[in-house]
Amino acid sequence: MLGNGSVDLFSVFVMRSLDLSSEGKYMTVLIGSLIYSFTLFCHLSLLVVIATNRNLHCPMYFFLITLSINDLIGITATMPRVMSDVLSDNRHITYPACLIQAFCIHMYGGATLLILSIMAFDRYLAICHPLRYHCIMTKSTVLSLIASAWLIDFLLVGPLFVLTLRFPLCKTAIVNIYCDNQSLLKLTCATDTTVNNIYGLFITGLLHGVGLTSVVFSYSLILFTCFKSSKSDAKLKALQTCLFLFLEFNSCFSVLALRFEDKYPSLRNAFGLSIMVFPPILNPLLYGLKTKEIRQNVLQFYKRKVSSGK
Repeated sequence: MLGNGSVDLFSVFVMRSLDLSSEGKYMTVLIGSLIYSFTLFCHLSLLVVIATNRNLHCPMYFFLITLSINDLIGITATMPRVMSDVLSDNRHITYPACLIQAFCIHMYGGATLLILSIMAFDRYLAICHPLRYHCIMTKSTVLSLIASAWLIDFLLVGPLFVLTLRFPLCKTAIVNIYCDNQSLLKLTCATDTTVNNIYGLFITGLLHGVGLTSVVFSYSLILFTCFKSSKSDAKLKALQTCLFLFLEFNSCFSVLALRFEDKYPSLRNAFGLSIMVFPPILNPLLYGLKTKEIRQNVLQFYKRKVSSGK
């Protein structure tokens, strides 16, 4: 069906330009490269430290590994390509490459909400029901939760692209600086995309609804327990909750911005990139390096590396 339009799979498509000056391009690439390098450093440090320390092989850190892998998928699917396009002015991309990027981005978005929901539930059990925690969070339960998150994400995101792929292609100009399902849909000859829009709104509402509800519910009970027992870190936990909710609402605004791309393309690009950049930066700091045990192990790991290199 893709070959029935005036454009086919082997055509070259053109991304939207950021319209930056020469100085702006180099500054954007420099900042973007620093952000990407810092994000890689944080996540890879977490993955190596958790994998090589048996005392960190517990449910909370297995979920953190899953979150880190997902964050790496999201930012790697976006940042290197965007920085390359900005630096080289070569905004051409093949349809398969665009499709893969879009699929990775949507999988990343859905998995983020599901994984953070599981992590919130895990912290609720650990803090509010410590005596039952290890009986509930067994190794098989942890693996089942992680596998279920990825499976549910795939089953929700997959049909979104199947609905888009049923239309033949007619255009070669991509209305965004990266590929997503909405951009792919606008490349088609489709005149009626009602089903696509309804399903897109459905999975967006479902994932954000589950994410926000589970996190607000879990952290509300955690905060209640902390305040009730006069825990000294209650305010810190409140800050964590606020930061997470900021990320959640940021992603909601990013989705809403897609509806106004014709009037505010810059707004759409800004919100779209923010959801690819800020969570991968903040998640390892908020859920990983902030934890004393993780922080100490990371420092010890690099101290050993420095000592062995002398």
